[in-house]
Amino acid sequence: MMDFEVVELGPTDHPEPGEEAPEFTRPLVTDEFWEDRTLSELVGESDGTTVLVFTPMTGSFLAKYIWDELTERNWDERAGRVVGVTASTPYGIKRFLGDNDYPFAFFADPSNRVAESYGIEHELDGMTGISEPRAAFFALDDAGTIEGAWVATNWPHFPDYDELETELGLE
Repeated sequence: MMDFEVVELGPTDHPEPGEEAPEFTRPLVTDEFWEDRTLSELVGESDGTTVLVFTPMTGSFLAKYIWDELTERNWDERAGRVVGVTASTPYGIKRFLGDNDYPFAFFADPSNRVAESYGIEHELDGMTGISEPRAAFFALDDAGTIEGAWVATNWPHFPDYDELETELGLE
């Protein structure tokens, strides 16, 4: 068992169901390549619900556990599209995808500004000027409106995945 302290995170100001998801452009990284893409392009191409999954940097155990669970639960087959957002670089994401067999793409957001625009950033303990997203999930309809959301209140914090699937409409 890993030794870590559970940290309560402060309040958030994240978008709620019924609100439009904040737009952004970042490199979208797959196991083969990356290119700049907008969220609205991805949502427009999706055949069904688009789920944004914010996780800490790809080298963290929290990110690995979350993506392992989503892969095991076949989220790639249950939503129109599932896309990660992380503060990792495209190079870090490519390594993460190379080390794991995930059927998902990730937006690289090393500046963590996308998480800031979603109100879910948090500073890493003891590292001045370094922040990352807290674990969070947003389900978007084909117009980019948020249909469901879950945001961690602690670090680390894992959702009850059965409840999360109900909240996001992935039953």
